[in-house]
Amino acid sequence: MERFGFVGLPNAGKSSLYNALAGGGALAAPYAFATTDPNIGVAKVPDARLDRLAEMSASRKVVPASVEFADIGGLVEGASQGEGLGNKFLAGIREVDAIVFVLRAFTDTDVPGSSDPLEHLRVVEVELALADLDTSEKQLDKARRASKGDPSLTPVVAALAKAVERLGEGVPLYRCDLGDADRAHLRPYFLLTNKPVLAVVNLDEEQLLDPEPVLASVVAELAGVPGGVSADGGVYGAGAQVVGMSVQLEAEAALLPETDRIEMLEGLGLGNGALPVFVRAAYHLLGLRTYFTTGEKESRAWTFRAGSSAPECAGRIHTDFQRGFIRAETIRWDTLLDEGSWASARDSGLVRSEGKEYRPEDGDVMEFRFNV
Repeated sequence: MERFGFVGLPNAGKSSLYNALAGGGALAAPYAFATTDPNIGVAKVPDARLDRLAEMSASRKVVPASVEFADIGGLVEGASQGEGLGNKFLAGIREVDAIVFVLRAFTDTDVPGSSDPLEHLRVVEVELALADLDTSEKQLDKARRASKGDPSLTPVVAALAKAVERLGEGVPLYRCDLGDADRAHLRPYFLLTNKPVLAVVNLDEEQLLDPEPVLASVVAELAGVPGGVSADGGVYGAGAQVVGMSVQLEAEAALLPETDRIEMLEGLGLGNGALPVFVRAAYHLLGLRTYFTTGEKESRAWTFRAGSSAPECAGRIHTDFQRGFIRAETIRWDTLLDEGSWASARDSGLVRSEGKEYRPEDGDVMEFRFNV
């Protein structure tokens, strides 16, 4: 399961975002370092397609996809030099697959700190870049010495040299135009800024009425990130994305029974709230896609990497499925719903038999045939 780490200044709303996703469990207090050890939680990925397939199949069990997230203690200026939680904080970020910047835009006289999301973004970017610079310089020195006896390390040296140059300018690696090969060479060093980024701008109730002016400044700031940037939850490769939400309202709503939660969000004009948009954006940020299996016993969403082969997708269920893969009976989820059942879809010739070379697409419904 992929893990996303919440990163931001003290009092930006990281613990409240955790509570909104997990339904409580993290201390959210108006002072710095209320969180000293990461809180780990899991969020279900909302998917109406799965719900409709389960209804069609009269499934006894429904299992959505999910993501893991970590609420990491607040970052402060000087963290790269040991200020605040220092190295303990930075170590927590190294373990995640993608970073979620929580940027404060709300104003509250009882909560200290800046309410300028661009100031929050500047501090976290500089501190992460400085930490990466220190790591990269040390690794570059080691790689240069090792390359004298191993010429195959030359591309690694080149990638580290590029990283040192850009990080020395204060530019995080996700803003750099590094190629896929360079990023692959840097991956073993677990650099903090060599990860995809999702920015959550934490708004107050008044800003929710017209969020665009606030979000636009963050979108514009991140617009140069390779892969693009969007405030609508769209998927843009490995680039940054921006989501606006009132984290406190979402956290309060998450603690309510479902009927009351829906009533509260609709009363505020928020519909289902920003959380489904956030979770889907985070889920897709790593290039993850979903295929489905459905039947009377269970309907389930399975996660796979875009570009995976049919046997690799089968292996998400069980390694035996991949090892003994024969074929994948495949149909689009909406086509299957239109037909009403697997049997009807087969009779109509709509179920395809796909082999080992097939690359499943998001929204495929599959049944695997295998033999071990």
